[in-house]
Amino acid sequence: MNHLLGFRTGDQSLVRDINLSLIMSRLIEHAPLSRAGLAETTGLNKSTVSSLVKQLLDLQFVREVGFNLGGIGRPSVQLEINPNAGYIVSCELGVESIEVMFANFSAEVIWKRREAIDAPDQQEAIIRQLFALLHEAVRVSELPRDREDRLLGLAVGAPGLASAADGTLLFAPNLGWHEVPLQYLLQREFGNLAIFVENEANMAALGEYFFGVAQGYREVLYLSAGVGLGGAIVRNGLLFKGASGYASEFGHMTLDPDGPLCNCQNRGCWETFVSQRALFRLICQAIGAGQPSVLTALVHGDLDTLTIPLVVQAAQQGDRVALSALEQVGRDLGIGIASLVNGLNPDLIVLGGSLSLAGALILPVAEAEVDRRALRWNRQAASLKIAQHGTESCVMGGVAMVYQHILSYPGNLERWNR
Repeated sequence: MNHLLGFRTGDQSLVRDINLSLIMSRLIEHAPLSRAGLAETTGLNKSTVSSLVKQLLDLQFVREVGFNLGGIGRPSVQLEINPNAGYIVSCELGVESIEVMFANFSAEVIWKRREAIDAPDQQEAIIRQLFALLHEAVRVSELPRDREDRLLGLAVGAPGLASAADGTLLFAPNLGWHEVPLQYLLQREFGNLAIFVENEANMAALGEYFFGVAQGYREVLYLSAGVGLGGAIVRNGLLFKGASGYASEFGHMTLDPDGPLCNCQNRGCWETFVSQRALFRLICQAIGAGQPSVLTALVHGDLDTLTIPLVVQAAQQGDRVALSALEQVGRDLGIGIASLVNGLNPDLIVLGGSLSLAGALILPVAEAEVDRRALRWNRQAASLKIAQHGTESCVMGGVAMVYQHILSYPGNLERWNR
């Protein structure tokens, strides 16, 4: 599992750290395993494995879970990642809502909450609401459990460009935010805790790579279609960030130079054609032009209350307005994906975000468009799938980010054990 390892040099304990990461990675992927099984799958000798396993048992990141009675010879003690090794708080700061999740070290969700944003145009109010939800999650982490708890990290995904250097949210066009020192504010609020701030699509892509449909793929293109359209590339488990750290802003590729004005102030960005807003705009235009639709009744005449599930419901009833809008979005999605397939040659494209709730209706149209437009050799390598975790891929990705950090720096495991 090379994607769990960060590349480091100049560290005398580097080899031991790599081996610790290897042991934990194999247990995450294939548990339960015996010490002999770990030696076989890692290529490490048995004495090294025993020493490393003892350290992980002492730190309570690994636990013994009985015997394997099915093999030849003496029964072997089985090992797995200890779900109570620690806990992770993960959050998605969206344009319309905030979701916070609290999970154990086996990525099992213990508690989660989603709230609509109370004051969408007020930055300070949104940050206060974010902090209140995060404090609630931290309080859950302090409840008595099987052992003394430890909070391993807190990760926040945001809809914009996040600086890898200091976690500043440089530009979030759909929130209207510029230069918000989000990681600094979180650190000031929550103290000496490992805190990560990342672009929402990047975090969601990691969630699907570690825990969803992208497991086992090498070159993954993730598209997060919600209020806007975000993107991410995962190569062998590592995010491709580009020269400045802000790669994969595919939603702001120009699809039509004379198209609708985007919140980034460009015209005709891909997200103005492929997003929740784009879908709702098409529906409102059709109804405004006099086309009949069951959606008018479903929203009691207030088209501002449209939701993706309502559009899907109407489409399943054969509503022509809903079906036509979904088809148009699907075509525009496919046009963009075809270009990315030709340019990036991924082996998997994942559609996530709120638009993925309509994936069964959109994806076949998009796939047909990709079939028509992508180079045959590139197209043959690429599968298209709906995100397994749907609108929760981002919060699952926060768990993955903390995993990556811990497994990339296993020499610091003692720090988490305090």
